[in-house]
Amino acid sequence: MPRFTPHPARRPVLIAGASSGIGAATATALAELGYPVALGARRVEICEELAEKIRADGGEAFAHRLDVADTASVDEFVTAAENVLGPIEIVVSGAGDLEFSSGWAMDPEVFESQVRVHLVGAQRLAHRLIPGMIERQRGDFVVIGSDCADRPRPGVGAYNGAKMGVEALARQLRMELEGTGVRSSIVRPGQTLTGMGMTADPAVIGPMLEDWVKWGFARHPQFLRASDIAAAIVAVVSTPRGAHLVLVEVQPEAPLKDPEPAPKDPEQPKDSGE
Repeated sequence: MPRFTPHPARRPVLIAGASSGIGAATATALAELGYPVALGARRVEICEELAEKIRADGGEAFAHRLDVADTASVDEFVTAAENVLGPIEIVVSGAGDLEFSSGWAMDPEVFESQVRVHLVGAQRLAHRLIPGMIERQRGDFVVIGSDCADRPRPGVGAYNGAKMGVEALARQLRMELEGTGVRSSIVRPGQTLTGMGMTADPAVIGPMLEDWVKWGFARHPQFLRASDIAAAIVAVVSTPRGAHLVLVEVQPEAPLKDPEPAPKDPEQPKDSGE
Protein backbone atom coordinates (compact mmCIF):
# COMPACT_ATOMS: atom_id res chain seq x y z
CA MET A 1 0.00 0.00 0.00
CA PRO A 2 1.42 3.44 -0.92
CA ARG A 3 1.76 5.90 1.92
CA PHE A 4 -0.19 8.49 -0.09
CA THR A 5 -2.85 8.32 -2.75
CA PRO A 6 -1.10 9.27 -6.01
CA HIS A 7 -1.77 12.60 -7.67
CA PRO A 8 -5.08 12.55 -9.58
CA ALA A 9 -4.85 12.26 -13.34
CA ARG A 10 -6.35 15.72 -13.74
CA ARG A 11 -4.61 18.52 -11.84
CA PRO A 12 -5.81 22.03 -12.77
CA VAL A 13 -3.18 24.72 -12.27
CA LEU A 14 -3.69 28.41 -11.43
CA ILE A 15 -0.85 30.68 -12.53
CA ALA A 16 -0.73 34.26 -11.24
CA GLY A 17 1.42 36.48 -13.43
CA ALA A 18 0.88 34.38 -16.57
CA SER A 19 1.08 37.14 -19.19
CA SER A 20 4.86 36.99 -19.66
CA GLY A 21 8.18 35.67 -18.42
CA ILE A 22 8.22 32.81 -15.93
CA GLY A 23 4.43 32.62 -15.66
CA ALA A 24 3.88 32.28 -19.40
CA ALA A 25 6.72 29.75 -19.74
CA THR A 26 5.28 27.71 -16.85
CA ALA A 27 1.81 27.73 -18.39
CA THR A 28 3.23 26.46 -21.68
CA ALA A 29 5.37 23.76 -20.05
CA LEU A 30 2.58 22.41 -17.85
CA ALA A 31 -0.02 22.53 -20.64
CA GLU A 32 2.30 20.50 -22.87
CA LEU A 33 2.33 17.83 -20.13
CA GLY A 34 -1.47 17.70 -20.02
CA TYR A 35 -2.21 20.00 -17.07
CA PRO A 36 -5.26 22.27 -17.48
CA VAL A 37 -4.05 25.82 -16.83
CA ALA A 38 -5.84 28.96 -15.62
CA LEU A 39 -3.91 32.06 -16.70
CA GLY A 40 -4.28 35.23 -14.68
CA ALA A 41 -2.74 38.70 -14.97
CA ARG A 42 -3.77 42.32 -15.30
CA ARG A 43 -2.91 42.17 -19.03
CA VAL A 44 -5.69 39.69 -19.70
CA GLU A 45 -5.56 40.16 -23.47
CA ILE A 46 -2.06 38.64 -23.51
CA CYS A 47 -3.26 35.75 -21.34
CA GLU A 48 -6.10 35.19 -23.84
CA GLU A 49 -3.61 34.98 -26.70
CA LEU A 50 -1.52 32.43 -24.80
CA ALA A 51 -4.62 30.42 -23.86
CA GLU A 52 -5.67 30.32 -27.52
CA LYS A 53 -2.23 29.04 -28.53
CA ILE A 54 -2.33 26.35 -25.84
CA ARG A 55 -5.76 25.22 -26.99
CA ALA A 56 -4.63 25.21 -30.64
CA ASP A 57 -1.78 22.91 -29.60
CA GLY A 58 -4.24 20.49 -27.98
CA GLY A 59 -4.05 21.72 -24.39
CA GLU A 60 -6.68 23.03 -22.02
CA ALA A 61 -6.48 26.66 -20.91
CA PHE A 62 -8.61 29.40 -19.41
CA ALA A 63 -7.72 33.10 -19.16
CA HIS A 64 -9.21 35.77 -16.93
CA ARG A 65 -8.13 39.12 -15.55
CA LEU A 66 -6.34 38.92 -12.20
CA ASP A 67 -4.98 41.66 -9.96
CA VAL A 68 -3.45 40.02 -6.89
CA ALA A 69 -3.47 43.40 -5.12
CA ASP A 70 -7.29 43.26 -5.09
CA THR A 71 -9.06 40.65 -2.94
CA ALA A 72 -12.26 40.83 -5.02
CA SER A 73 -10.27 40.23 -8.22
CA VAL A 74 -8.60 37.15 -6.71
CA ASP A 75 -11.95 35.74 -5.63
CA GLU A 76 -13.52 36.42 -9.02
CA PHE A 77 -10.62 34.81 -10.87
CA VAL A 78 -10.54 31.67 -8.72
CA THR A 79 -14.31 31.22 -8.93
CA ALA A 80 -14.30 31.60 -12.72
CA ALA A 81 -11.31 29.27 -13.14
CA GLU A 82 -12.79 26.53 -10.97
CA ASN A 83 -16.14 26.78 -12.76
CA VAL A 84 -14.34 25.99 -16.03
CA LEU A 85 -11.47 23.69 -14.98
CA GLY A 86 -12.60 22.24 -11.65
CA PRO A 87 -10.96 22.51 -8.21
CA ILE A 88 -7.46 23.98 -8.37
CA GLU A 89 -4.79 21.41 -7.44
CA ILE A 90 -1.69 23.56 -8.05
CA VAL A 91 -1.05 27.27 -7.49
CA VAL A 92 1.97 29.09 -8.92
CA SER A 93 2.22 32.52 -7.33
CA GLY A 94 4.47 34.54 -9.60
CA ALA A 95 2.75 37.90 -10.08
CA GLY A 96 5.10 40.81 -9.56
CA ASP A 97 7.14 43.57 -11.08
CA LEU A 98 10.43 45.32 -10.42
CA GLU A 99 11.45 48.97 -10.30
CA PHE A 100 15.04 49.94 -9.70
CA SER A 101 15.86 52.42 -6.97
CA SER A 102 17.79 52.67 -3.76
CA GLY A 103 15.73 51.59 -0.78
CA TRP A 104 15.68 55.04 0.77
CA ALA A 105 14.93 56.97 -2.45
CA MET A 106 11.99 54.92 -3.74
CA ASP A 107 8.65 56.66 -3.30
CA PRO A 108 6.97 55.01 -0.28
CA GLU A 109 3.77 54.48 -2.26
CA VAL A 110 5.68 52.60 -4.97
CA PHE A 111 7.59 50.63 -2.32
CA GLU A 112 4.32 49.62 -0.67
CA SER A 113 2.72 48.64 -3.97
CA GLN A 114 5.62 46.29 -4.73
CA VAL A 115 5.21 44.56 -1.38
CA ARG A 116 1.44 44.42 -1.91
CA VAL A 117 1.84 42.57 -5.21
CA HIS A 118 4.66 40.15 -4.34
CA LEU A 119 3.85 39.33 -0.71
CA VAL A 120 0.26 40.25 0.07
CA GLY A 121 -0.79 38.96 -3.36
CA ALA A 122 0.65 35.53 -2.53
CA GLN A 123 -1.19 35.56 0.80
CA ARG A 124 -4.46 36.43 -0.96
CA LEU A 125 -4.05 33.38 -3.19
CA ALA A 126 -3.20 31.18 -0.20
CA HIS A 127 -6.20 32.49 1.77
CA ARG A 128 -8.56 31.76 -1.11
CA LEU A 129 -7.22 28.41 -2.32
CA ILE A 130 -5.49 26.53 0.48
CA PRO A 131 -8.70 25.72 2.45
CA GLY A 132 -9.99 23.68 -0.51
CA MET A 133 -6.65 21.89 -0.79
CA ILE A 134 -6.73 21.02 2.92
CA GLU A 135 -10.25 19.64 2.51
CA ARG A 136 -9.08 17.41 -0.37
CA GLN A 137 -5.87 16.54 1.55
CA ARG A 138 -3.60 17.34 -1.37
CA GLY A 139 -2.23 20.24 -3.40
CA ASP A 140 0.85 22.25 -4.28
CA PHE A 141 1.27 25.93 -3.43
CA VAL A 142 4.40 27.23 -5.16
CA VAL A 143 5.83 30.73 -4.78
CA ILE A 144 8.43 32.26 -7.07
CA GLY A 145 11.12 33.60 -4.77
CA SER A 146 14.46 35.13 -5.68
CA ASP A 147 18.08 34.73 -4.70
CA CYS A 148 17.64 38.34 -3.49
CA ALA A 149 15.78 36.80 -0.55
CA ASP A 150 18.96 35.03 0.47
CA ARG A 151 21.46 37.61 -0.78
CA PRO A 152 19.92 41.11 -0.91
CA ARG A 153 21.56 43.48 -3.35
CA PRO A 154 21.61 47.25 -3.84
CA GLY A 155 19.42 49.18 -6.23
CA VAL A 156 16.27 47.04 -6.42
CA GLY A 157 13.97 49.13 -4.26
CA ALA A 158 11.35 47.00 -2.52
CA TYR A 159 12.25 43.78 -4.33
CA ASN A 160 14.62 42.43 -1.66
CA GLY A 161 12.12 42.90 1.14
CA ALA A 162 9.16 41.67 -0.89
CA LYS A 163 10.93 38.46 -1.92
CA MET A 164 12.27 37.87 1.59
CA GLY A 165 8.70 38.21 2.78
CA VAL A 166 7.17 35.85 0.24
CA GLU A 167 9.80 33.17 0.94
CA ALA A 168 9.20 33.56 4.69
CA LEU A 169 5.48 33.14 4.06
CA ALA A 170 6.08 29.94 2.08
CA ARG A 171 8.28 28.52 4.85
CA GLN A 172 5.64 29.42 7.44
CA LEU A 173 2.93 27.73 5.35
CA ARG A 174 5.06 24.61 5.08
CA MET A 175 5.10 24.29 8.89
CA GLU A 176 1.42 25.13 9.26
CA LEU A 177 0.39 22.68 6.53
CA GLU A 178 2.44 19.74 7.76
CA GLY A 179 0.23 16.66 7.88
CA THR A 180 -2.50 18.14 5.66
CA GLY A 181 -1.21 16.70 2.37
CA VAL A 182 -0.64 20.22 1.01
CA ARG A 183 2.92 21.12 0.00
CA SER A 184 4.25 24.69 0.16
CA SER A 185 7.36 25.16 -1.98
CA ILE A 186 9.75 27.87 -3.13
CA VAL A 187 11.34 28.05 -6.57
CA ARG A 188 14.17 30.57 -6.27
CA PRO A 189 15.57 31.95 -9.55
CA GLY A 190 18.93 33.54 -9.95
CA GLN A 191 19.45 36.19 -12.63
CA THR A 192 16.79 35.50 -15.24
CA LEU A 193 16.02 37.22 -18.54
CA THR A 194 12.34 38.23 -18.35
CA GLY A 195 10.35 41.37 -19.08
CA MET A 196 10.72 42.61 -15.50
CA GLY A 197 12.86 45.71 -15.25
CA MET A 198 13.81 45.70 -18.93
CA THR A 199 12.42 49.20 -19.52
CA ALA A 200 14.66 50.76 -16.90
CA ASP A 201 16.84 53.73 -17.76
CA PRO A 202 20.39 52.60 -18.71
CA ALA A 203 21.70 55.54 -16.67
CA VAL A 204 20.24 53.81 -13.61
CA ILE A 205 21.22 50.26 -14.56
CA GLY A 206 24.90 50.97 -15.29
CA PRO A 207 25.92 52.20 -11.83
CA MET A 208 23.74 49.55 -10.20
CA LEU A 209 25.52 46.75 -12.06
CA GLU A 210 28.85 48.23 -11.01
CA ASP A 211 27.63 48.03 -7.42
CA TRP A 212 26.57 44.41 -7.96
CA VAL A 213 30.06 43.54 -9.21
CA LYS A 214 31.61 45.33 -6.24
CA TRP A 215 29.49 43.33 -3.79
CA GLY A 216 30.08 40.04 -5.63
CA PHE A 217 26.63 39.55 -7.18
CA ALA A 218 27.57 39.45 -10.86
CA ARG A 219 30.16 36.71 -11.22
CA HIS A 220 29.47 36.30 -14.96
CA PRO A 221 27.08 37.74 -17.58
CA GLN A 222 25.03 34.58 -18.21
CA PHE A 223 21.26 34.75 -17.56
CA LEU A 224 18.68 32.02 -17.12
CA ARG A 225 15.73 31.74 -19.49
CA ALA A 226 12.15 31.75 -18.22
CA SER A 227 11.83 28.18 -19.49
CA ASP A 228 14.61 27.11 -17.10
CA ILE A 229 12.52 28.26 -14.14
CA ALA A 230 9.43 26.62 -15.63
CA ALA A 231 11.33 23.32 -15.73
CA ALA A 232 12.06 23.65 -12.01
CA ILE A 233 8.38 24.33 -11.27
CA VAL A 234 7.40 21.25 -13.28
CA ALA A 235 9.83 19.19 -11.19
CA VAL A 236 8.36 20.51 -7.93
CA VAL A 237 4.69 19.87 -8.73
CA SER A 238 5.23 16.54 -10.47
CA THR A 239 7.22 15.02 -7.61
CA PRO A 240 5.20 12.02 -6.37
CA ARG A 241 3.28 12.44 -3.16
CA GLY A 242 5.27 11.44 -0.10
CA ALA A 243 8.23 13.58 -1.17
CA HIS A 244 8.47 17.37 -1.07
CA LEU A 245 10.89 19.64 -2.95
CA VAL A 246 10.87 22.42 -0.37
CA LEU A 247 13.29 24.85 -2.02
CA VAL A 248 14.71 24.69 -5.52
CA GLU A 249 17.26 27.38 -6.38
CA VAL A 250 18.16 27.74 -10.05
CA GLN A 251 21.33 29.59 -11.07
CA PRO A 252 22.76 30.17 -14.54
CA GLU A 253 25.82 28.21 -15.49
CA ALA A 254 28.85 30.32 -16.24
CA PRO A 255 30.07 30.48 -19.86
CA LEU A 256 32.49 27.74 -20.74
CA LYS A 257 36.12 28.69 -20.42
CA ASP A 258 38.52 28.17 -23.28
CA PRO A 259 40.36 24.91 -22.62
CA GLU A 260 43.87 25.39 -21.34
CA PRO A 261 46.57 24.07 -23.65
CA ALA A 262 48.03 20.75 -22.59
CA PRO A 263 51.48 21.10 -21.01
CA LYS A 264 54.31 20.17 -23.33
CA ASP A 265 56.37 17.13 -22.41
CA PRO A 266 59.96 18.04 -21.51
CA GLU A 267 62.42 16.96 -24.16
CA GLN A 268 63.53 13.41 -23.51
CA PRO A 269 67.29 12.75 -23.39
CA LYS A 270 68.62 10.87 -26.39
CA ASP A 271 69.74 7.30 -25.93
CA SER A 272 73.54 7.28 -26.11
CA GLY A 273 73.54 3.56 -26.96
CA GLU A 274 75.95 2.76 -24.14
